[in-house]
Amino acid sequence: MAEKLSYEEFVRKAIVSLRRDGYKGIHTVYSGFNEAFKKYFDGEDPIKITNQLAQEGKIALRPVKGGVMLYLPEDAPASRTKGEDILKKMGL
Repeated sequence: MAEKLSYEEFVRKAIVSLRRDGYKGIHTVYSGFNEAFKKYFDGEDPIKITNQLAQEGKIALRPVKGGVMLYLPEDAPASRTKGEDILKKMGL
């Protein structure tokens, strides 16, 4: 039997394999990532692991409706808050 992937390898492979044309990330719920992660890692919590990988800078997370988007760090959209957008529009 082949050796299991590490958490990081699994998540990176999932992002690259599951993203649709024109998108740089995957939705953890709608892509089936959470379910696949639990199955591959015998019920382990994907939220805990992806948060840990994000803190280490190995992946990027963006909260979205219904879950979280996962990105490779180099593909993540710039994180700006709504407040920053408003101030920019105001010229401040």
